[in-house]
Amino acid sequence: MDKITLQTMEFYGYHGLFPEEKKLGQRFLVDVDLHTSLKKAGETDQMEYSIDYGHAFQLVKNVVEGPSKNLIEAVAHQIAMELFQNFSLLTACRVKVIKPDPPIPGNYQSVAVEIYRERSNE
Repeated sequence: MDKITLQTMEFYGYHGLFPEEKKLGQRFLVDVDLHTSLKKAGETDQMEYSIDYGHAFQLVKNVVEGPSKNLIEAVAHQIAMELFQNFSLLTACRVKVIKPDPPIPGNYQSVAVEIYRERSNE
């Protein structure tokens, strides 16, 4: 399956369970794979047969920089739902939301959740 990938998009948001996360905020990194057939776009060189990754970036930004959520699982889910609502050619997506600086003790690079969703025909 063909895909368009947006990697390491960086935003500032207020998601988390702890009061200081909701008050002070923190950085979030997001990776997104947009699965769709790119054959017709490649053959015709017409944007109508692809997914506008600039628009996809803005949708992700609006979610991450939008209203606070307790869980990054909910952030990832909302990103996926926004992508499906806005791109009829999208057949599936992978969304990874990374907290590089969560307020937990220990040595680690980051914590993250990654989801994969396919378009439902319901």
